Amino acid sequence: MKIAFVSVHTCPMAELGQKDTGGMNVYLRETAKDLGRRGICVDVFTRVHNTTDPMIVPLGENARVIHLRAGEPDTPKDEIYGHLPEFTRALEEFVDTFDLDYDLAHSHYWLSGPPTLALCEPREIPAVASLHSLGKKQQLVHAAEPESEERLDIETRIVQSADRLVAASPDEQEQLVRLYCAEPDETRVVPCGYNEKIFYPRNQEAARKELGLQGPKIVLFVGRMTRLKGIDILLRAVAAMDGKQGVETVIIGGNQNDAELEHLQKLARELEIEARLRFQGAVPQSTLPLYYSAADVCVVPSYYETFGLVALEAMACGTPVVAARVGGLRATVADGKTGYLVPWHCPGPYAQRLETILGNDVLRASLGKAAVESVQGLTWSFAADNLLDVYGQMLGRKKELIQLIPCA
Repeated sequence: MKIAFVSVHTCPMAELGQKDTGGMNVYLRETAKDLGRRGICVDVFTRVHNTTDPMIVPLGENARVIHLRAGEPDTPKDEIYGHLPEFTRALEEFVDTFDLDYDLAHSHYWLSGPPTLALCEPREIPAVASLHSLGKKQQLVHAAEPESEERLDIETRIVQSADRLVAASPDEQEQLVRLYCAEPDETRVVPCGYNEKIFYPRNQEAARKELGLQGPKIVLFVGRMTRLKGIDILLRAVAAMDGKQGVETVIIGGNQNDAELEHLQKLARELEIEARLRFQGAVPQSTLPLYYSAADVCVVPSYYETFGLVALEAMACGTPVVAARVGGLRATVADGKTGYLVPWHCPGPYAQRLETILGNDVLRASLGKAAVESVQGLTWSFAADNLLDVYGQMLGRKKELIQLIPCA
């Protein structure tokens, strides 16, 4: 079985925590590697993002990343659309040159839809699509950052043309049906997973010592530096808390070149919390479990999340989560059991929930224990199992009947 993953703007090899990197990079890397370990050949096609990128990079057993030229490597994400014809030509040329015969192609994000359909339609192979985020939904929840007409049109075309749609949560599936008129029978839910060999509870005191964290109570945020992540809500909530003097807030993600970071630093000064706030920047994934384990609570105040991978990883490390009651977070966090879901995008309710957890060590420990138990089995291997079910149905074969052979 041979599968083409098409991900124009997101490379599984990219450093996490930057402006346009995050959960989707992890999804691509982990699912491709897991499928490859099962003997399924997976080629991940993406843009050249760095002049030093080799064309072909092994990702794991039977899996590889293939970098194709499409504009300059440093082309901003919002300008990649203009280079899709170049990417499509490079994709078809690579496939034809090496006489590659894929059983199906799986498109990731809206930018990857046109190249994937151009690959599939003339070759009469099935097209599977994961949008990962929905432009129409983002416009509804954050009108200050309108989406392009090109994105909305292409997303609609993908929904109409793909043979199967893969949603990360029941909420995303519902939005595909409601906003894009997707056929429910052609949509499948495949939740994201976590790497159980990396994300598990560590001793909190030892983790804090290794990271040099001094605060008696630690609040953690992990994610990209964008307004959609609601980091300003977290900062205002921390400033409004009783006993805030004993709280250290750690922000993981982004770098010094992010415009949003400058905005948040200015806000922290205005709120007079900069002395207890650490902008850590991007950290390796191998280090993230230490931060999760060191924290008393992880906050995910996003305006929109199709799944909420950070919440899953934090819970796997035994850290309660306070999250917005949006998107896939509603299915990931059990309100009152593994953390709290906040239905309002305003600081007050977040401050109240943080005070509740930080002020009660017994409650915090109980939420953390329940969090670990709730995510057992929700690994990337489980996600790959679900993807194989989708692929097997598409090809008219049951998963257990798929012949697993080494790649040619």
